[in-house]
Amino acid sequence: AGRATSLLGDEAIPIEDIAIEGSRSWLQANLHALDVDRHVRIHALVQPGSQDLRELFSRDDRTPLANDTSFGTGYAPASALESLVLAVERRINGRGRRQDHPAWGEDVKVMGVRRGQSARLTVACAMIDRHVAHVDDYLAEKSALCAVVRELAQRHGFHECEVGINTADDNPSGMFYLTVTGTSAEAGDDGQVGRGNRVNGLITPCRPMSLEAAAGKNPVTHIGKIYNVVAQRIAETIVNAVPGVDSAHCLTVSRIGDPVNRPSVLHVKVATHSGLAVSDIRPQLASVAEDHLNRLQTLIGEFVAGTIAVF
Repeated sequence: AGRATSLLGDEAIPIEDIAIEGSRSWLQANLHALDVDRHVRIHALVQPGSQDLRELFSRDDRTPLANDTSFGTGYAPASALESLVLAVERRINGRGRRQDHPAWGEDVKVMGVRRGQSARLTVACAMIDRHVAHVDDYLAEKSALCAVVRELAQRHGFHECEVGINTADDNPSGMFYLTVTGTSAEAGDDGQVGRGNRVNGLITPCRPMSLEAAAGKNPVTHIGKIYNVVAQRIAETIVNAVPGVDSAHCLTVSRIGDPVNRPSVLHVKVATHSGLAVSDIRPQLASVAEDHLNRLQTLIGEFVAGTIAVF
């Protein structure tokens, strides 16, 4: 479901076919236990956008104009715990998993809590029933997953790490987190757009976050996608390229109808080494921000090519 243009001049665009085949291809490529012919039915509910936003999109041939009044945020660097949580999710969902642990489904949730120098990780991983013939097989998969998490915790500096895998399981009653397709969506537990990961792959309640869901928005004029990515890149570039900066946070604000490369506000906050005044590096910070804004058009190609992660 969503909004898309089905007519460009006199040329009809087969939006419904594109939506259905694109969805089928993504599901087949990313959910290894799901049979797109047997397990899903895809209904295209795509309609044109509003007349005013369509006109706004085509108003300026030189610079795209923002189609919303919103904001994006980004920060760097990630903390040790954030890096660990992301590493765990990526390891579980790595391509090698299909050969090494086909029982591990793609529906994965990792919660990390830090207490001093120790960490506590709770991992939910939808196990695929046809790969676990007996309860012992299921428990062996949980043990293998726990070992992977502990190894990653060690690598990230957490030598004390409590790990829980599918903690709602109840062995005596035989209740386990088993699925047919590797995702709880098969039972209607499909979440809600906007609740999931931000563009850095994390949900970080103690950090600045936008409420926008970057996935599903157009990559040319929709601020909810563009500004979150560019704010993250500005923060990362500042930390990596400006000497003396320990951490950075970037906030970008749009106004509908304004050029996307000229936000209403672009605010950068940095923490520096002791003795380094922000005024001493202000020109460098401004240069980084300006450079990323001037290169916004290149993001379109990256989005289309799928080289930018948005969740």
